[in-house]
Amino acid sequence: MDGHFVPNLTIGPPVVKSLRPITDAIFDVHLMIEDPDRYVPDFADAGANWISVHQEACRHLNRALQHIADHGCKPGVVINPATPVETLTEVLDMVNLVLVMSVNPGFGGQKFLPGSLDRVRKLARMREERGLDFRIEIDGGVALDTVGDIVAAGAEILVAGNAVFGHGDIVGHARKLLDTAQAAIPARHAGVRRA
Repeated sequence: MDGHFVPNLTIGPPVVKSLRPITDAIFDVHLMIEDPDRYVPDFADAGANWISVHQEACRHLNRALQHIADHGCKPGVVINPATPVETLTEVLDMVNLVLVMSVNPGFGGQKFLPGSLDRVRKLARMREERGLDFRIEIDGGVALDTVGDIVAAGAEILVAGNAVFGHGDIVGHARKLLDTAQAAIPARHAGVRRA
């Protein structure tokens, strides 16, 4: 976050670089910034595996996604709550993931926007109809009372901040969230068969 595209500031390439030597985990870097092309090389050099850019922040989205791939990272695209899923039609074959923002980006602890479920379902249908294999990620308001519906709609990667870190028992909260998400997977598969 750069304080311009969204009203907050967060970590940059030096933090990613400092963490890379201690883990081989996938670093999924979500750039909520203006002019993301400018920072792709720095995050790639720091050890990012996946880099996602906002459709709304990219003047030339196709070029931005190719720029990420050219730097050895898997490209992802992000859409804000008011951005129609259909704006991604021309780039879905280029991406490793599509991240649906289920709150307006910038601050943690916001309430989940229920319309996000329809956006996830649309993406899942588009992926199925076109035979693509991008992952669907969701960020914002992921909690025990929303995660089942989110997974059933088709999301596969969940970003949960406040639900895990906001109230003490981090491991316990993460376990409950994961268990609830896994319990919803059969509902997702049933929905795909009906669609």
